[in-house]
Amino acid sequence: MQNIVLVGPMGAGKSTIGRGLAGLLRRAFHDTDDEIRKRTGVDIPTIFEFEGEEGFRRRETAVLDALLEKDGIILATGGGIVERPENRERLKDAFVIYLRVPVEEQFRRTRRSRNRPLLNQAEDPRARLQALFERRDPLYRQVADMVLEGRGRRVRDAVNGVCSALQMKRPDLCEPRAGSE
Repeated sequence: MQNIVLVGPMGAGKSTIGRGLAGLLRRAFHDTDDEIRKRTGVDIPTIFEFEGEEGFRRRETAVLDALLEKDGIILATGGGIVERPENRERLKDAFVIYLRVPVEEQFRRTRRSRNRPLLNQAEDPRARLQALFERRDPLYRQVADMVLEGRGRRVRDAVNGVCSALQMKRPDLCEPRAGSE
């Protein structure tokens, strides 16, 4: 069964919606950032501090490759996963949903987080989010099989909306699995 991958900017709700969707469809859920934390034993800001963004992106690519070897999972990715061409190429094997969220909504959701190195290091976090959006939005669209607008909805409503959209476009992907991991 094809993997479903959620991409989009930080604060889009990829992990939250991914967990809900995995529960609804009885599929295994994975998160690239969580997997990196498990493998390294440290948080993402620490990796950025010692290895820089490039070191983190190398780790992210290795984790993406490993997780996409699994079958039928729901995968939430980090916001920058689309930056590397090899990641965009690898995502072609999955069904990719781009959760598109306006910059103002991203800012509202992320402004108090201490685990966002790209924002924590910025003089103007809102401007940083805008610049990331402008650079990454075309890349998200390039890899996406489906683009869903995500703004101000309750989690359950967002998960049901994703599943409904999936049923219309790819009903085979939205059938609950028996005996998932």
